[in-house]
This record gives sequence, structure tokens and C-alpha cells, in this order.
Amino acid sequence: MNRRGSIVMILLASIIALLCFAWPFVLPGELGGSSGLVAVLTIGVTSALIVIAFAALNGELFGARSVAMLGVLTAVGVVMRFLGLGFAGVEPVFVLLILAGRALGPWFGFTLGASVMIASSFLSGMLGPWTPFQVFAAAWVGLGAGLLPRVRSGWPELFLLSGYGIIASYLFGFVMNSWFWPFAVGGETSISFEPGAAVGENVVRFVTYSLVTSTLTWDTVRATTTVVGICVLGLPILAALRRSSLRTPTSGESQR
Repeated sequence: MNRRGSIVMILLASIIALLCFAWPFVLPGELGGSSGLVAVLTIGVTSALIVIAFAALNGELFGARSVAMLGVLTAVGVVMRFLGLGFAGVEPVFVLLILAGRALGPWFGFTLGASVMIASSFLSGMLGPWTPFQVFAAAWVGLGAGLLPRVRSGWPELFLLSGYGIIASYLFGFVMNSWFWPFAVGGETSISFEPGAAVGENVVRFVTYSLVTSTLTWDTVRATTTVVGICVLGLPILAALRRSSLRTPTSGESQR
């Protein structure tokens, strides 16, 4: 598959995955009422989309050196993710995803985010229906960092990445809430999912639910730790990643 075809496949998979996240708002009322069936279908579709995205990226990005770097950074990301387990909202891995996506490009950032979530879920035994959604949400964090506009390196770049880190931290919380929100609370509250209700009404209910349960707590902690990590570690890590990506290929790599 050529470069354009690979990118189109990845973007198409991301769009369909986003619709799976947003199923409470996009499905007709009669289907939205069958929440259990819809959940099974969206989990299955999202899992299949991960396979499609990786298949497209396999031909898009990687020579031997890139694969080696992906492996090393995935291992680092798994360790960083384990460091955050047990601390509400602390996600040090976001620092790595944002810096790597910025230094090594959007598609590398996408793949790294997905790889870290898959590997850490397997190794921690925390695989569950949430895993496919975590994979795409983290992949989008790395992708977005690689798509940010160019600015002068140094503190201007760190300010840009810090602002992005804040936005990404809150959006990650919102999208991860959206797919399981209908099951999170009962049907008799002002923040419950209401099958068949107008989209605007369910949006208000969802936003209120997110503000109460995660935005003001978990997501704010995630945003804070991400900004601190970028400001403290950003300059040396960006420099190291960029030096590594610009190394002269070995003779074996140059013949490919």
C-alpha cells in the first residue's frame, strides 16, 4: 500500500473509532436503548479497527531503526504507565507520548500511544472492554502532538506542548467517559443517559456527568502532571529523540 492509502486507512479507522466512542449521541433512540448489545458491537468494531490501523502503519512508517526505537519507547511508556497506577489521574506516560509525537512525527506518535496501551494492559492483567478505547485515545494524543504547528525550539515549543497537554488531558477524559457513560449511573438521575432523548439533552447530561466524576478531579491531575513533566523533562528528551532520529543510517539500513 502506498503512503496516501495508508494514511487514508488510518484516518478512516480513527473516524469510525470516534463514532464508536460517541455511540450514545449518534445512534437512534431504539438502538440506544439496547445498551448492552451496542457496547459489545462497539468494542468489537474498535478492536478490529486497531488491527486495521496497525496493518496500515506497518507499511507506512517503519524501517529497522524505527521499529527498534518504537520498542524501546514502548517499554519506557509501559514503565511510566505503571508508575501512575494507583494515583488518581497521574498519567506520566502522556509526557512521553506528547514529546515523542512532536519529535518523531504524528504517525510514530499514533503507533507509540497504541503500543503502550496494548502492552501495559497485557502485562498488568488489566485488559477489559475499555482497552480498545484506551488504545485509540492514547494514539490520538501522540498523533495530535505530531500535527502541532512549528514554533521556535526551546521554551516557546514547551509552552505550545504544555497547552496541548492540558487540552489532550481533558479530551482524553471526555472521550473515555463517553462510551461507558450509559452504564455508569442508573436511569433515574439528572446525569443518566436517556435513550431516545434529544442529542442536546444527552450532551448536557454527559457534560455534567464528566464534570462531576472526572474533569474536576482525575483530568485536572492528569493535566497538571503532564504540564510539569513537559516543562521539567521536555528540552532534554526532545533533543535526545531528535538526535536519535537524525543519526546516519547503518550500512544495512542504507541499502533498503
